[in-house]
Amino acid sequence: MKYSPAMAPGRMLKISMVSVNADPLAPVGCSAAGAQNLHVDELSAALVRAGHDVTVFTRRAHVGGPDRVRARAGYSVDYLEAGPTHALPDAEILPHLGTFASILRAQWSTDRPDVVHSHFWMSGVATELATRSLGIPVLQTFHSLGSAAHRHLGAADDSPSERTHLEPLIARGATHVIATSSDEIFDLVRQGSPRSRTTMVPSGVDTEAFTPEGPAAKKTAPHRLICVGRLVEQKGFDVAVAALASLPDTELVVIGGPPVAQLSTDEVAIRLVKLAERLGVADRVQLLGRVPHRQLPKLMRSADALVCTPRYEPFGIAALEAMACGVPVVATPVGGLRDTVIDGLTGRRVPVNSPVETARAVRHLLDDEDEGAAFARQSRARACESYSWDHVATEVVRTYGRCVTAPPRARQHKGTHRSEVH
Repeated sequence: MKYSPAMAPGRMLKISMVSVNADPLAPVGCSAAGAQNLHVDELSAALVRAGHDVTVFTRRAHVGGPDRVRARAGYSVDYLEAGPTHALPDAEILPHLGTFASILRAQWSTDRPDVVHSHFWMSGVATELATRSLGIPVLQTFHSLGSAAHRHLGAADDSPSERTHLEPLIARGATHVIATSSDEIFDLVRQGSPRSRTTMVPSGVDTEAFTPEGPAAKKTAPHRLICVGRLVEQKGFDVAVAALASLPDTELVVIGGPPVAQLSTDEVAIRLVKLAERLGVADRVQLLGRVPHRQLPKLMRSADALVCTPRYEPFGIAALEAMACGVPVVATPVGGLRDTVIDGLTGRRVPVNSPVETARAVRHLLDDEDEGAAFARQSRARACESYSWDHVATEVVRTYGRCVTAPPRARQHKGTHRSEVH
């Protein structure tokens, strides 16, 4: 293959990330900020470490503050005014994507990036509108697909109705699609996305922050399980609470959701507390609410296992974080967890919605110290070898390079880490 200057070793790429709905500098763990925010933040930081210039474009969802913020990791975040300056559900962001796209188009017409990397379907709509005649290579990462969400969640899926129609068009319009799991590749191909223009690059984990070495939080029972994620029904935290009824010497710590002071009014938290009371395990369940991401390693190290039993999970970053800390994972085989958690090597797989099987897997793990130690070693090794953010960034840049050197494709259009302010 003949390499263009953009692919020459050491060549800096000017990269525009589009993340309309997920500000990479937002606190991770609240209901409005989760895996996508963290992914965009960490990937952008790793790309900067590799010598690239990265700007993230997101919708302004707060009043005041500068239009541009320089993250400590070295990338920039541009806040574009498109709609009300407060958080909005997806359905209410959709009408403002045209405005967002117009701002992007004006920016890129005079300050052209080498490549645009769009995150989530709404960003894909805005990017498609903005780049129609500019000829800029576009890579799309969906993070989750509407077809998969609807299949797994049914009526609980609150995505706008337009989503499942638009996602196949976005995939076909992009120069290339980066999927984060083998499940996602299958779904993309099934809905018509060319396999030849789809590459799997998983999400990653900070293997220097998440390590087996370091301080650990204090347990209040002989054994501790943890659950980590946004406090929503699809995460399956109720399965972990129910499993606790068969694990009398064990406590469960649930991390995520609103700040602890607001848990008493959170619907999912209220249901988890009521379930724990009904099963007689309320004294062994702790809901910590939102915890700063930097405090997660200390909590991870205190656990005997991470229980990750979602009904639907596009990827599952918490499992990687536990693995990097040398903590075994008991997980349901959904989404990216099929790829990351290897049954019998880094943890155990259990059926969806099965407290009995979950408790049995945990019990076996707690009773067999040799198995637990082996899982811990293999988990750490797997996280470092395959999922460090620098490794992920290398694979992403390799995909960028193929697209930057590819001839422009004719496209058919059918309708439509914490920061320093500079």
